[in-house]
Amino acid sequence: MKILWTDGSASPNPGPGGFAVIEQNGDDAKPVALGRDKDTSNIKMEGQAMIAAIKYAGEEGCEIHSDSEFWINVLTKWAPTWKENGWVKKNGPIKNLELVQELYELYTLNDVKIVWVRGHEGTKFNELADTWANKAREGAELPS
Repeated sequence: MKILWTDGSASPNPGPGGFAVIEQNGDDAKPVALGRDKDTSNIKMEGQAMIAAIKYAGEEGCEIHSDSEFWINVLTKWAPTWKENGWVKKNGPIKNLELVQELYELYTLNDVKIVWVRGHEGTKFNELADTWANKAREGAELPS
């Protein structure tokens, strides 16, 4: 099972954004997926990072470390009920519905474990994911 760290950013929010997926190998790590969008939000980029992580891991499965309480709650608490209710919620439409549906489908069809980490607390690989998400926002590509 791959150990992956994800993060997304937008600056300003909303505005240009980027995301990163970092693969941890023991004490080392490297970016394995980056993406950007000219007009987005940090929430969207966090979700895109998780999608990219699951796709990258493929059949091997993954343990995703994320500081996004929002997306962890979507996947583990809210989306099952939303799906059961025809992708609606009681107090209005689901924001970013297509993104929610794509990520939830990938999450349920693959071997994925989600681990929440507190953001911006000096956690080595979470900080690395944040750095690369910002670099992606600025146009960086994966190192060769």
